[in-house]
Amino acid sequence: MSKPPNSLQGLYPIGAVSEMTGVNAITLRAWERRYALVIPQRTATGRRLYSQTDVDCIKEVLALMEQGIPVGQMKEALRVRDKTPEALIQKVQNTWQVTLEKMVAAITDFDEAQLDELYNQMLSLHPIGAVTNRLLIPLLQELGRRWEMDLSETAVAEEHFFSVYLRNKLGARFHHQRRQLQGPVVITACLPGEQHVTGILLFALAAQEKGYQVILFGANMPLGPLIPAAQRIEADALVLSGSNDPAAELLQEDLPRLCRQLDIPVFVGGKVAKNHALQLSEAGAIPTTDEIESGLNVINQYLPNPR
Repeated sequence: MSKPPNSLQGLYPIGAVSEMTGVNAITLRAWERRYALVIPQRTATGRRLYSQTDVDCIKEVLALMEQGIPVGQMKEALRVRDKTPEALIQKVQNTWQVTLEKMVAAITDFDEAQLDELYNQMLSLHPIGAVTNRLLIPLLQELGRRWEMDLSETAVAEEHFFSVYLRNKLGARFHHQRRQLQGPVVITACLPGEQHVTGILLFALAAQEKGYQVILFGANMPLGPLIPAAQRIEADALVLSGSNDPAAELLQEDLPRLCRQLDIPVFVGGKVAKNHALQLSEAGAIPTTDEIESGLNVINQYLPNPR
């Protein structure tokens, strides 16, 4: 981690602060310019310098964002940060729930324009991680529940409609956000037989936000071709995901062969990791979790910090 020169008397340049907090420099400058959050000192040449208090404030902002508070309301939340801003948090939680219900209604009506408006509105107020955890994942779970309980005669069509919509939106965002990243190269793919790519797309976006260079192979990926592909790419890790119970052959033969022939860590997430952790470990893989952020935390323990 970068350390401030003695001449700066304990102040950190923006690059070091970005490395310490995981918030990129563009975002830090936007917080300062648009919302007057975390105002750094300036040198005679205009260089930004942050104190340890500023760094701590950035970490508080991140913690409040995890609670769902949008950046536009952050100054008020910080103003009362010595007290639990329960009323504000409750208001924000209600906003998430109301938005989820409106999106369910838009999906039920197959109204893509309304669905898009609601989704884009939340993205304009919250970071992608918060939108993923507080809106998209609960929404997918709700649609799955409606399907399983046969709550609507069009429930299957509704889930397919939203899955296609979300796959298109996430895929476009993933490719649009590609930039000159310097972090570890991570290949992501769905296990053989897994046709649902939404989960791996959400993971890829979250990993990319953390600074990883993500190469996405998508659904139903055979394990054999991953070996030469990973070697040619010189990947630092392989992340596989699945929601269905894998075939016994995959756990007993295919995955152990893959792990033996690759000299990089092989992670497995999704419900497979939750339900078959022991078998995955015996195969030589590293089970993560079925949650994106906690899964990334596991991966971070094995790979260099991408920032």
